[in-house]
Amino acid sequence: MKKRLLVLLSSLFMIASCGTTNESIDIASNSTEEAQSTIDLSTEVEDSSLTSSGEESYRRDIKTVDAIVRKEQRASYQFFYDNISTKESGYGLIADRCNIVKGEKSNHNSIASTGYGLALYPVGVEYGWLDVEEGYTRTLRTLQTLDNIERIHGFYYHFLDDDGKRMNKDVEVSVIDTAILICGALIAGKYFGDQCESLANKIYEEIEWNWYYNDNNQKYYLGYMPEKGFSGSWTGYAEQLMMYVLGAASPKYSVPKAAYNVMKASAVKSQATDYYDKFYMTYTGSLFVYQFSHAFIDFNRQDEAGVNWFNNSVEASKAAVRYADTMSTKYKTLSLNSWGLTASDGPNGYTGGYGSRPCSGGNTCDGTVAPCAAIGSIVFTPEDSIRAMNHFMSINGLWSKYGFIDAYNLGEVDGYDDPSINIQGNGWFDTDVIGIDKGISALMIENYISGMIWNISNEISYFKDGLKALGFN
Repeated sequence: MKKRLLVLLSSLFMIASCGTTNESIDIASNSTEEAQSTIDLSTEVEDSSLTSSGEESYRRDIKTVDAIVRKEQRASYQFFYDNISTKESGYGLIADRCNIVKGEKSNHNSIASTGYGLALYPVGVEYGWLDVEEGYTRTLRTLQTLDNIERIHGFYYHFLDDDGKRMNKDVEVSVIDTAILICGALIAGKYFGDQCESLANKIYEEIEWNWYYNDNNQKYYLGYMPEKGFSGSWTGYAEQLMMYVLGAASPKYSVPKAAYNVMKASAVKSQATDYYDKFYMTYTGSLFVYQFSHAFIDFNRQDEAGVNWFNNSVEASKAAVRYADTMSTKYKTLSLNSWGLTASDGPNGYTGGYGSRPCSGGNTCDGTVAPCAAIGSIVFTPEDSIRAMNHFMSINGLWSKYGFIDAYNLGEVDGYDDPSINIQGNGWFDTDVIGIDKGISALMIENYISGMIWNISNEISYFKDGLKALGFN
């Protein structure tokens, strides 16, 4: 087992010296004054760049960051620590969401949420929020659960109960949620090493990516249910970049490079404006699709055609800021300081079509803003994202024990009537936080602060092999 004890000790020293210990950060507080201060995380400690095994630390070039950035990351991490299944057969599976008003986690667990949680355990260890031994044990036991529960050709059902069983017959076998889960598992496995790494690698290598792939149109199927079979196809650009990398690297069940090329060929580019350059658009313009794959894999590199998907997300995020500004004449929630439309809860329930323009299809906008959208773009548009976070902190009702709630809506500007919503009084505020939204926030914050998740994934042979097979330099 790779016990990163020197890194842990140096991290604890660093945190203590910068005033960011567990005791000094009140994650339940909603203080605008605190949010506007900064925390210096750049202190160097002798030998802090070495682990007990002589390897370099994954945390390099630590930035000085606004306190709100660390505050949100710490609180978001806590969601994944608290909301796990403790049943023996489903141990470690992480809830899809939690009602922060009632203090109750949902009765269904999400494999995508579990993937984010696995990737965040190393972050918890590095900052002293999680003991290294407990982090190793949690990771190993979760991986053992994943190795033992039902899989279909290696793929997992999207939602599972606390015993690790399919929630109901409406739950699909999900290729994208399996991909998120596996990315998190491989990152945690690489970090903790030993049995964790071996088991994560085993689980990945047993996934039959080519089974979920349609040779006729050279696209991944969109979904699969045992009762109905496959349905739809992944067409155009979305959050599925990680699927091409994982599929291309599979030792036994690889998917050809053609899948990636077909995706690019079917993707649609926006026009350039004074505010952003051309970029490959997604169907709804929902920001999570420009973020999820980037949380785990460093795509700041070019493929053979010169496409840089990191830069693509920079332009898409800039477009989202501009869109919020233009829509501020209609909705009180939207402005240059409050931006970011992404799949989230809304006044009428969960809406997957929330997004910004330009997009290649149709977007939904009713003034609902999910803080995770701007936060998840912190590596792409740091100034805009941090400005938004400080604005969110100034709004009463947005903060919870797990950081910002999932979404809020302050209603329409006087003179504009949106018949799709009926916002009364001081606005609509969600009662829940959602695992994948907390996950994208916490991981992207760490990539912004130190690049740690990318540094780990850059050392994982499967990611390196997959990127090489797809033609990335």
